[in-house]
Amino acid sequence: MKRAELTTINPATEEILSTYTIMTKEEINAAGRKARDTYKQWKKDSEKRIDSLHDFAQELRKNKEELARTATKEMGKAIKEARSEVEKCALVMEYYADNGKVFTTDEVVNTDARKGVIKFEPIGVIGSIMPWNFPYWQALRFAAPSLMIGNTIVLKPASATMQCGIEIEKTFNKAGLPDAVFQTVVGDSTIAGMLIDSPDVNAVTFTGSVPAGAKVAERATSQVKKCVLELGGSDPFIVCEDADIEKASNGAIKGRFINCGQSCIASKRFIVVKNIANEFIEKFVQKAEKLKVGDPLSDDTDLGPLVNASGLKKIDSQVKDSVKEGAEVLTGGEQTGSKGYFYKPTILKNVTPKMRIAQEEVFGPVAPIIVAGNEAEAIKFANDSEYGLGASIWTQDLDKAERLSSIIESGVVSVNNIVASDPRVPFGGVKKSGFGRELSRYGMLEFVNIKSVRFYDQLVHQHHVE
Repeated sequence: MKRAELTTINPATEEILSTYTIMTKEEINAAGRKARDTYKQWKKDSEKRIDSLHDFAQELRKNKEELARTATKEMGKAIKEARSEVEKCALVMEYYADNGKVFTTDEVVNTDARKGVIKFEPIGVIGSIMPWNFPYWQALRFAAPSLMIGNTIVLKPASATMQCGIEIEKTFNKAGLPDAVFQTVVGDSTIAGMLIDSPDVNAVTFTGSVPAGAKVAERATSQVKKCVLELGGSDPFIVCEDADIEKASNGAIKGRFINCGQSCIASKRFIVVKNIANEFIEKFVQKAEKLKVGDPLSDDTDLGPLVNASGLKKIDSQVKDSVKEGAEVLTGGEQTGSKGYFYKPTILKNVTPKMRIAQEEVFGPVAPIIVAGNEAEAIKFANDSEYGLGASIWTQDLDKAERLSSIIESGVVSVNNIVASDPRVPFGGVKKSGFGRELSRYGMLEFVNIKSVRFYDQLVHQHHVE
């Protein structure tokens, strides 16, 4: 009987790129066993792990152009953004190679024992289920701290970016890391459950949609396996009445249209105080109309296509529904090009907080603008969402920014800049944006065994409670 297959398609040309044979349950479990066997040695030598992560970063940079072109062909991001993604992956590897030992140094604590120590130890094999929008960064921002502490990883990439996932494993091999420190398994969504169920997998990390994340959490926790979920967002971009409009409009372009708007931390709801709304909207539209949509392999291109036909269809339906509900298209609002899944940069005004486009996550180059009567109403609108990943606030009054940032319901707040992940600070959300953290020391501690050890000279007799 013929094995099941999956096919990848270039979203700019609609041409078939590759066909892959989907792995079986036995092959998934075999990958888990190999990861377990490698883990037993990999966890022992932190100095070797430091050198290995530096070697991997060097290998990433050596192959940056080839890796970038692979991502662009598979999911359509502009080549200049793909190059930046590979470079950021190298940086996160170096960051944890340089800081990982400090983050997990034993902590001495005073107790009734002669000596008390808190140790941070790896927990084993981590199953990683990752999306297509940042196919290298999403996988490696989790992998860097996990590998540094001594865990091993089995990655299930998104079907759309299967070759990117395969190239990550190849790069680890080229860098000379031990076999099965990092493995990529090939398959569609049907193999995600197999990876979670694998008896050698100790924990799971997932980035993706809320419905899929809920299923991952249910499956993992039913087997008492820890999981970390990053489930996207509908980030508010709040423009206060004292904002620098030139800077805010530049930030709006970058925050909304990066990766063709297909980013969990892209600015997705533009909430503007009415006194400066017209000025902000005018500048925002002028700059959006200068963006170049086209061949993502060209250095001149700002926006490539959406990842697939269904993504294009959803964006188009969200825009059309909003127009039916009373929104006005200021620019864009339609597909472009005779081939490929291209959509014009789109800005909508007269959007209300209850419209579909303001409630759902908008994963494409569409910016809905909501006008608020004042800053208090702007915060109310911002928090009126089931998501809580990131938020940006634009104001020249830093005392105000301090006050507003404390009442925004999100895991990340950026003042006078767009939300961006940074290895030095924790990343993650609240509400339906997920739980757990990636990056920084906190991200590293998600997948460790925090072990307490106490040394006594003799039995302490006064213990009467567990």
